[in-house]
Parts: sequence; structure tokens; C-alpha cells
Amino acid sequence: MTRTVYVNGAYLPETEATVSIFDRGFLMADGVYEVTSVLDGKLIDFAGHATRLERSLSELDMASPVTMEELLEIHRELVRLNGIDEGAVYLQITRGAPADRDFVFPDPAATPSTIVLFTQSKPGLSAPAAAQKGIKVISIDDIRWGRRDIKTVQLLYPSMGKMMAKKAGCDDAWMVEDGFVTEGTSNNAYFIKGNKIVTRALSNDILHGITRAAVLRFAQEAQMEVEERNFTIEEAQAADEAFVTSATTFVMPVVEIDGVALSGGKGGPKALRLREIYIDESRKAAV
Repeated sequence: MTRTVYVNGAYLPETEATVSIFDRGFLMADGVYEVTSVLDGKLIDFAGHATRLERSLSELDMASPVTMEELLEIHRELVRLNGIDEGAVYLQITRGAPADRDFVFPDPAATPSTIVLFTQSKPGLSAPAAAQKGIKVISIDDIRWGRRDIKTVQLLYPSMGKMMAKKAGCDDAWMVEDGFVTEGTSNNAYFIKGNKIVTRALSNDILHGITRAAVLRFAQEAQMEVEERNFTIEEAQAADEAFVTSATTFVMPVVEIDGVALSGGKGGPKALRLREIYIDESRKAAV
């Protein structure tokens, strides 16, 4: 089945979708993105993703070609047109396609932003086998630029990190800077010791995860303590459990860090309970 995608105001078959070779997202990675999960045909945490999108655009002085209300309707229409029950909607906005390549930003009055959206069908997203099995991670140096709080399309190093993990027979990598874990290649990182969840505090060093915010709120409502601070790989290896969060993996247990097994080599009970709570509450609030 050919997907229907959205490009600059038009719904069209993916085979007919085109973007200029001069688009700054292609030439300069000058763009931002969001991914919103879909469960039961409804959008999870859309308001949070829209708010973060507005912040990313603002930090880069980039114009949005649509209002957030219009963006919601585009998401819903793509979900409907593509019959998505479980999956995701990918959104990307770039600074547009000027007449030629130049490091200087184009005049937004003359060069409109480019907006692209498409869906991904992911049957079983809410109950993958990996959630019970857990994932294995390695640690790698974090050599990304300093504004990781902006959700840009500059994803080369995270992609390289995933490939490093794959080469090592693992699933993902946790990045380390100045001796402390920042985050995973596409997720926020946590460990659990006793009844306490430890994760890095928000700053320019990490992405301000939408799923992160919800999970920490649910954890506190479940009478778990949350401590936001820097932590080392060694601390995480000595923990009872570990996990990551992201828009499409929700809460995913980590069962091995640099070869050291956690929670008996399977998904830990607290992480799995947080996953269950997050999915249940997100379904109730989905739009």
C-alpha cells in the first residue's frame, strides 16, 4: 500500500512527494522534527510535542508554516488516510529552499519553511517482545554539538552510535560526556536503586523528552522518588534496574550496560510497571 504523505500543504502519494535539492534541511541539516506515537488510532502526547516543536523553532529563529491547531488536523488526517492503528507520525520543518546554497539564512519573507509529514505503521507498538526481554546498551563518547535540547535533524552521530552498538551485539548506546551519562542515541536514560529513579537533569545537554516528563510525573504519583542529577555508567551498572524512554519505545527496560547484567538479565518489575502505567494513562489522554 502506498502511503499518503503531506508536503507543503498537499496530501499526495509518497511516490509523488518531492523536496528541492536546495532545501536547507538536505544541505545544512537546518531543520527540526518531532515524532508522535499513535495508539488505537489516536495521538499520544501531541500537546507536548507541539510545545517542544514551537520551542525548537524559536531557538533557531525558524518560522512555522502552520499553526499548532492546523498541525493537529494534519496529523489526524494522515492517521485516517493511512489507517494507522499503532504507529507514529513523523514531522519535519526546515528553513526552506532558497534559490541557491548559502551559509547565510535566507529571508523568511522570500523563502517559506518546508514542512513534511508521513506516517509509519508499527503493529504491536504497545506490546513488543523487546519490552519483556529488555535491551542491551554500550557506552560511547558524546561528541555532539552543545544544543541537544533543540530537536534538530542533525542525527548522524546518534546513527553512528546505534551502529556501534549493533557491531558490539547490543541494541543501543548511552552517550557519556565528562564522565557522566547524557542520554541514549534516541532516548533519555535512567536507573532505579531501591525506590529511587535517577536521571540527568534538564539542560542544553539533553533533549527535554516528552515521554520523560510524563513518566517522571507518573512515577512520583506512584510514590517513587525521582532524583535528577548527573550519574556515571558505573552507578547505573550497580543499580537494581535501568530503562530508557522515548516517544516510540515508551518505557524500555535496559538489562545490560557495557556487559554488566541488571535485574537478572530481563526487564525489571518497576520499569515494566512504569511502562504499563504510561501506556494506560496515555491512551486515556490520547487525541
